[in-house]
Amino acid sequence: MNLVDSSGWIEFFKAGPNGPVFKPVIENRHRLLVPTIALFEVHKVLSRSLPEGLVTQCLDVMRQGRVLDLTDQRAVAASKAARLHGLAMADAAMYSMAREFDAMFWTQGIDYQGLTGVTYCPKGV
Repeated sequence: MNLVDSSGWIEFFKAGPNGPVFKPVIENRHRLLVPTIALFEVHKVLSRSLPEGLVTQCLDVMRQGRVLDLTDQRAVAASKAARLHGLAMADAAMYSMAREFDAMFWTQGIDYQGLTGVTYCPKGV
């Protein structure tokens, strides 16, 4: 299983330099986990610069993976991950969901560098 964080999705949708890194992971939809918090963050960023119809199409692509809600158990797991690794709430939620499913976590976020189960790709590479 794979989980792409918001930065990876945005890089993919905006065809950024690291877009090709995330493309095969995102296109392997039967192995793709998508936290609802990623939908929130991607919508927030893309809606600043793209027409709403195009943003909706991007979110529909995301929804082709298995969408994961932030349940009460997942919120507690995220809190533990935040405390343990010094992560912000959304970052901890996505990372802990990846760990829940023993999924590879794909990111450009430097805060995850060196954590278990993370494929880190520095921005601008």
